[in-house]
Amino acid sequence: MMTLALGPSWMDPDTLLNQFGIYGLMLVVFAESGLLIGFFLPGDSLLFTAGLLITTDKLDFPLWAACVLVAIAAVLGDQAGYLFGKKVGPSLFNRPDSRFFKQENVAKAHEFFEKHGPKSLVLARFVPIVRTFTPIIAGVSGMRYRSFLAFNVIGGVLWGVGVTLLGAVLGKHAIVRDNIEAMLVLIVLISVLPVIVEFLRARRKARRAPSRGDDGPPAPQDTASRGRHARR
Repeated sequence: MMTLALGPSWMDPDTLLNQFGIYGLMLVVFAESGLLIGFFLPGDSLLFTAGLLITTDKLDFPLWAACVLVAIAAVLGDQAGYLFGKKVGPSLFNRPDSRFFKQENVAKAHEFFEKHGPKSLVLARFVPIVRTFTPIIAGVSGMRYRSFLAFNVIGGVLWGVGVTLLGAVLGKHAIVRDNIEAMLVLIVLISVLPVIVEFLRARRKARRAPSRGDDGPPAPQDTASRGRHARR
């Protein structure tokens, strides 16, 4: 089955699964869930494609086992992100931009975390880029580990198992199997929609609000106090 390569050919979900199988999927999920370099990986479309390929017998692997392994990889990925944030701390906000790191991504994740509190660990799973940086911000902000672990497991299961099962359920329908390229594009568009909406809202808010000197990313010394939301 040939699918549209969403970006470089090695990032095409069909190509990744055919070459590396479920264990390659686990690696991608782990990296996208909490490693700084993983924000660009195609997690949503990859999970959906995995479910579809399994239900159509093009990927020889039990669906239940795939769901379990994906959930474990997602939880461990966030765990790694949290520990990294806890170790790096406020210095993350002073890190210079590079090809794979942008301060604006950290700022967006921090704002998301401050707005939604601990439940952001669940909500962020469904928002590309933000889901990579949110567990790191949770560690930077000093979120209680017990609370983090609970929301981490809930979010990892809902996202990893949910999107995989969605692909398995929809993959049973011929209209989906015959238009897999369009479905992958649709999955990507749906996954980035929250980012687009938030970007447009931020632009509209910035135009209306008077310029202030404190609108930038929070200073490193403020991150500890901002983590009080996470200790509730």
